[in-house]
Amino acid sequence: MMELKYKVITSKKQYKDYCNILEQLVFSGAKDRNAKDEIALLTLLIEKWDAEHLVSHETDPIQLLQSFIDDHQLKAKDLVEILGISKGYVSDILNYKKGLSKDVIRKLASYFKVSQEAFNRPYKLKTEQGQRKGATASGAQV
Repeated sequence: MMELKYKVITSKKQYKDYCNILEQLVFSGAKDRNAKDEIALLTLLIEKWDAEHLVSHETDPIQLLQSFIDDHQLKAKDLVEILGISKGYVSDILNYKKGLSKDVIRKLASYFKVSQEAFNRPYKLKTEQGQRKGATASGAQV
């Protein structure tokens, strides 16, 4: 019997490996049917893992971002380059002073290979006096 090339993801290492393979396939520009099927299968497997392990309804988008930063061994300055935003804006986001813009949400979802909904959820921002006020991920007041 032939062994399967891909299996349901059961570990963080396997998840990272599949993400890297998917990224290589997508950026290789392969357009044949087998490559498209492989991309679709890997996407399904990765999305299944994400749904079960990464996106918790108790985790606000900034906690999730912090988790991704830790998992990928990134620093705030790396987000400046990844997102194409200022160092000050990254700092304000990570310190709950500013909400995530739609453009930032799209870039984060693409970079970390998760759905935009993971970052597009309401969470509280801090006011100047240190209190938190309601905000949506796009920074609109609620």
